[in-house]
Amino acid sequence: MSNSVENGIAHVRLTRPEKLNGLTIDTLDQLIATARDLRRDTTLRTVIISGEGDSFCAGLDFGTVMRKPQRIAGALVPLPWRGTNKFQEACWAWRRLPVPVIAAVHGHCFGGGLQLALAADFRISTPDAEWSVLEAKWGLVPDMSGVQSLAELVGIETAKRLTMTARVLSGKTAHDIGLVGELADDPVAAARDFADELASRSPDQLAATKRLFGDTWHAGPRRTFARERWEQYFLLASANTRAAREAAAKKIAPTFAPRSRRF
Repeated sequence: MSNSVENGIAHVRLTRPEKLNGLTIDTLDQLIATARDLRRDTTLRTVIISGEGDSFCAGLDFGTVMRKPQRIAGALVPLPWRGTNKFQEACWAWRRLPVPVIAAVHGHCFGGGLQLALAADFRISTPDAEWSVLEAKWGLVPDMSGVQSLAELVGIETAKRLTMTARVLSGKTAHDIGLVGELADDPVAAARDFADELASRSPDQLAATKRLFGDTWHAGPRRTFARERWEQYFLLASANTRAAREAAAKKIAPTFAPRSRRF
């Protein structure tokens, strides 16, 4: 796996193209460590996740992972302070980032790879990419945070249908049912354009929005309204909010400071 940061945009690449970017325990460790490192960078604006070669990610590389079953046993144990085990955290760590995460998908997006893509805030896919909750093929259920992500994106019947059948969908069909937000022949280029657009907004506002929706999406109105007020209170006092307001009044491009650590 590789990671580069340029102009506040991090590009995280899965780099096992000969294995269709299949996930190993080492890859999970790298995903978690990379997300943790990026989370501390207050100059970061956006993250793009993509795969090299012919696939985004074809899921868990069972052939490699099963050679060391003791590592699987350890990876299945959740850490109490996070509430996730290693498999889950490799995906959910991207939800913990205070910046938007964009998955740029082409080729195969199966199993754990699909769950990684669903853990992003936005998904851009080629129309002919192949998407599948593939775990049913092996007699398993998605266990890398995919159930939570599916619940946020599609209805329960669709989620059950995908999970029980392991049906393979095209990127276009995935877009039609709500798994994908945008179709593009070059999803990485489209993700960069979108990242540039997001970078024109206050990083404090982006972080607050991500946290607000993430923490209240299934909450009741009373809790959601309280959280809206709380986030807005701190945004009103933010220097980046003031910069956005002044730039909008003058109709010029804003210049933002690094993200406030409050966000």
